Formats: sequence, structure tokens, C-alpha cells
Amino acid sequence: MSEYMFSGMDSYDTPANHPVASGFKWMLRSRWYFYMRNFGIFVRTGKCAARGELDKKNQIRFSSGNIRLVEDCGGTVHLRGLNHLRDLNGQPAVIIGNHMSLLETAALHAIIREHVDFSFVIKESLLKVPYLRDILISLNAIPVGRTNPREDLKTVLTEGKKILESGRSMVVFPQSTRTRTFEPEQFNSIGVKLAKAAGVPVVPMALKTDILECGKIIRDLGPVFPEREVRFEFGPAMEIEGNGQEQQKKIIEFIGNAFTSWENGKK
Repeated sequence: MSEYMFSGMDSYDTPANHPVASGFKWMLRSRWYFYMRNFGIFVRTGKCAARGELDKKNQIRFSSGNIRLVEDCGGTVHLRGLNHLRDLNGQPAVIIGNHMSLLETAALHAIIREHVDFSFVIKESLLKVPYLRDILISLNAIPVGRTNPREDLKTVLTEGKKILESGRSMVVFPQSTRTRTFEPEQFNSIGVKLAKAAGVPVVPMALKTDILECGKIIRDLGPVFPEREVRFEFGPAMEIEGNGQEQQKKIIEFIGNAFTSWENGKK
């Protein structure tokens, strides 16, 4: 039985009365409560992948643990546009979004895996991380070195096209690094180029996951800010027309408009 938390929903908001975990209170709302639980989920996921058992059910189950963890720490999660994923009816697509923190990759299976089987583009160096290596291999993630942009583009287009032709989707973060702000000039068109090469649609994704910030000493163990709302919003699928410039423009506008709406306090 699936553990998908958002069955039949187009939108979701953490209930206002969701209780804060007693452990988080006992630890004086320390970031270490979050990271200890998060690390436990990470290790269990990696061991599951190493056994060859990280199927759809387990992908959703472990990833949902990260959504619940956010809520247990007093955070709120808001989802919009889930119907646009459902409307794909299993058709492969390139989902293109901004990149803000590690939370989006930890939470995405909980949010979209019920409707979309997908893979990522990753930094090649991540394949050296224990447990994470097994997870990424099980997802057929595409590694790139980030030292030769021309070669990276060739790899993404070649390997990404194979994944899309197999019926799976690709999630692409075109920004070169994680940022708290959305900077259109840093948002390249690699996702649109991949969709055009494979003949599949694109789905815009705007997200806000700055509940986690990069650490000054250890980048992936930064402060946790439960008061900052977690948001994911998906737009309707778009077929690539011509050189894809119009679709690239619409994706950037979608993400920019979402940020404007969130900053103005709109749901």
C-alpha cells in the first residue's frame, strides 16, 4: 500500500494544529534534532538502495519522513499544482525548477513520485558519499563533473534522453548552485534543451526550501529556520515549440511570479 500523503489533492497545507515533536522541544529547538532524524532517514534509505529494494513504495515512504520531520519541527509545508503532475498520466517530462537547499531532493519523492518516476542530474563527487552513492545509483542519476560545461551538456543530453525515452522523467535544476533568491540570469536552458532533444514536455516547478541554510563550517549542516514556510508549486506541462525560448521564458516567469506571490504573503 502506498504511503503517498497527498492522494487526490491538488494542494496541501500543514494543519495549523500539527503538534511540535517533544524531542525538538527537549533539545531546545536545536538544529541537531532535525539533522539526527534526517540522517537516520538517509542511512535507512541508503541501506534499502544497497539491497536493491528502493522501489516506488520505499522512495515515497522514506521521503515522506522528511516532510513529517519539517512539520514535527514546527515548519509548515504548502503544495500547489499537484494536478499538473497527475495530468501527465505517466508521460515522461522534464521538471525544471530553482534550487535552494538539500530539502527539495530529500522531499521530492514524497511529493511527486506517486505520479512521476524520475531521475536527477548530480555532481559526480556525490557518488563518493557513503549511502548516497547507493541511492543515486538506484535512481540512475546522471553524474557531471562541473569542470567542463560542454562535456556536461553533452552528457545530460545523451543520458537524459535515454532516461526519458525509457518512460521516466528528469528533474533539472538549471542554477549552478543553491541560492535563497531566484536569479533568472543564472537559470540556464539545459532543461528545455533536454526536453526538445527527447520530444517531451516541460513542467515548471517553483520551490522555497530556505528552512535550511548552508552552514559556515559544514555546508550541509547549516541553521534550521522552522518559521520559514516550505513551498512547492507546479505549473501545467508545456510542449517545446521551435527553439524553446518561449518555454524557457514562461518557466522563468512562473518561478518569478511564485516568489512574488509568496513574498506578498499569498497562499
